[in-house]
Amino acid sequence: MHEIIRKEFIRLINENGLEGEEVIVRAAALSPEQAIGNPEDKDYPLVRGVERLMQAKFRGCQGQAFTDMYGNFSGQLADIAAMDLKNNFRRAIFISSLNAVMRYLGLIDQTVHCKDNQPRECGREMVKYVEKNYGKPRVAMVGFQPRMVEALAKKFELRVTDMDKDNIGQEKLGVRIYDPSQTGENLNWCDIAVVTGTTVVNDTIDQFRTNKPVVFYGITISGAAKLLGLNSFCPLGS
Repeated sequence: MHEIIRKEFIRLINENGLEGEEVIVRAAALSPEQAIGNPEDKDYPLVRGVERLMQAKFRGCQGQAFTDMYGNFSGQLADIAAMDLKNNFRRAIFISSLNAVMRYLGLIDQTVHCKDNQPRECGREMVKYVEKNYGKPRVAMVGFQPRMVEALAKKFELRVTDMDKDNIGQEKLGVRIYDPSQTGENLNWCDIAVVTGTTVVNDTIDQFRTNKPVVFYGITISGAAKLLGLNSFCPLGS
């Protein structure tokens, strides 16, 4: 799927005459406070330090992507478009830069993470979205987003998988968290999958090509979802 995204990224650069310009995209990992503000709840992966947000800046526009491999980078758009996407760090650079460029071109408008207590509101909005569009489905959630889990578990049958070893095997917010090996079984069981957009960075997104409805959540996948025609949800991103 990344090669499809890459081709679309190159097309955007070429069609808008950006390929020949000396454009520098800088990506740097944000601190938890920069990324999510100061929420009352402290169980988010960002706050706990498990993940960080990479932020790319392009002509005054910002694009972000979650990753567990982070650092600084600067380079031209042509370099990023041609980058070997061999690990999460490089994919985070690519995806955050894609989001920044697409934001600049006016193709997407939610590329910066919500802050403070907005994630709790986001959980409530997800419940409304699922009820409105899918009724009362069985939900397979991929990625432990605490406020979404908390809200969804009150309304629906919910199964959750996560990559964080500190979460796996634990019961959190009334729901047991399983390791990714359970994902396939959960997809067979569910009526709808609610999947973190971080899958486009950690290279697990291909397994969600399924005939069941999939909703990708979060700002990470904003640009890729637009290019690929994926169903995405991020009501409070800016």
